[in-house]
Amino acid sequence: MIELKSPQEIEKMAVTGRFVGETLATLAARAEPGVNLLELERHARRLIEDRGAESCYWDYAPSFGSGPFRNVICLSVNDAVLHGLPFDYVLRDGDLLSMDFAVSIDGWVADAAVSVSVGTGSPADAELIASTREALAAGIAAAKPGGHLEDISAAIGGVARRHGYRVNTDFGGHGLGRTMHEDPHVPNRGKRGRGLRLKPGMTLALEPWWSATTEKIVFDPDGWTLRMADGSYGAHYEHTIAITEDGPRILTLPG
Repeated sequence: MIELKSPQEIEKMAVTGRFVGETLATLAARAEPGVNLLELERHARRLIEDRGAESCYWDYAPSFGSGPFRNVICLSVNDAVLHGLPFDYVLRDGDLLSMDFAVSIDGWVADAAVSVSVGTGSPADAELIASTREALAAGIAAAKPGGHLEDISAAIGGVARRHGYRVNTDFGGHGLGRTMHEDPHVPNRGKRGRGLRLKPGMTLALEPWWSATTEKIVFDPDGWTLRMADGSYGAHYEHTIAITEDGPRILTLPG
């Protein structure tokens, strides 16, 4: 069941979204060689506490994870691409770090992710990161009222295809609002003109992610961290958007 949000409720989600975007920007600026992942986790906790927000990750226990998750942010390094469990690791020059962050403020959720090169990244990593950012923009542009859900999927997947990257459809975007994961699932590959009709009031998290050489993933022993099966680096970008009468609105931009 998909719950359509009123303009007033979307405004409340936008308040949460600005905090999410600002937090990710702050953490991205702190992600330098010599910084421990646990330091980033601790800083995210302080920001959440100071804002009076509530983490969507703490105690999260979905069927695909080895729950409960006892951190407030997902930090995935290099070949890890999704659901990275923060651990005692010191970032090195050239690492590729993906950060995924979701909180609730006054009962309304927002979710976003960014990938950054730590220090001096390689040209290949820069291209990979840029492709997920480009795909996110394409997916957002396709999220128009009256269109179809798979218009978004096709736009995202089309960017991956143009760059020569293959797409995994086990994990993708999703609805959200009062909770972090709601209907519908938004795969990162699809065919235009298929799927449910897009309506004003829908709120979606779109999140293209992939690596250069494989779409296959494996779980770490921690039961959470997902890595690319061949050890290639992965990148991940995400925004929460609302579909409005005037088109898509990004809710997780920094203020």
